[in-house]
Amino acid sequence: MRAPVQTVLTLIYPPRCISCGGLVDIEFGLCAGCWADTPFIGGTVCDSCGLPVPGENDGERIDCDDCLARPRPWSDGRAALLYDGRARSLVMALKHGDRTEIARPAAAWMARAAGPVLEGDPLLVPIPLHWRRMLKRRYNQSALIARALARQTGLEHCPDLLQRARATQSLDGKTATERFQTLNDAIRAHPKRSAHGRVVVLIDDVMTSGATFAAATDAAMSAGAAEVRVLALARVAKTP
Repeated sequence: MRAPVQTVLTLIYPPRCISCGGLVDIEFGLCAGCWADTPFIGGTVCDSCGLPVPGENDGERIDCDDCLARPRPWSDGRAALLYDGRARSLVMALKHGDRTEIARPAAAWMARAAGPVLEGDPLLVPIPLHWRRMLKRRYNQSALIARALARQTGLEHCPDLLQRARATQSLDGKTATERFQTLNDAIRAHPKRSAHGRVVVLIDDVMTSGATFAAATDAAMSAGAAEVRVLALARVAKTP
């Protein structure tokens, strides 16, 4: 019965592009035009943050200028999109526009971009929100993505391994140094959770300076993690 019912529902409510609302062949997808306009990351990337870098991958570790200037406390990182144009609009819709359905395709894009980050049966852990911001927003977009990614990959996830110890100011407009100062000791491990001996993959919607991931990495290590990796939906790139 399920297939005929699904067919009828599809006829009544045909799948729509999650970006422009145009008709598409599958649910939770992008139309051809929006797909072409979405800045997916591909090719050679920084092994620490996933930012595209020039040249070809020769098998040696590659780090971008930012990661060379500020070595990361985590081991490896990837991102699915550049935080620009249509990708930025999708992230903002998920984060502030109650478009929670975007988490499902976002997780699929991140799984495809993750490469070695998801190897070795890691534990998926979302970046936490402070309870005040959670009350205002009603959901944690990073937790939604982590849950969708866990369902798609079969990996275990722990939505509350980490906590926001205190509310912080918005990071928008702050320099990298200001971001790191703002997040100092802002994230901690849940006292009743443990990641003892596990590889932890931190999940977030956007990586800018890496300050949030750095604070969360320290917290995950205090929870017993043997290694921490990071995976973002979108990576902010410096404009020339």
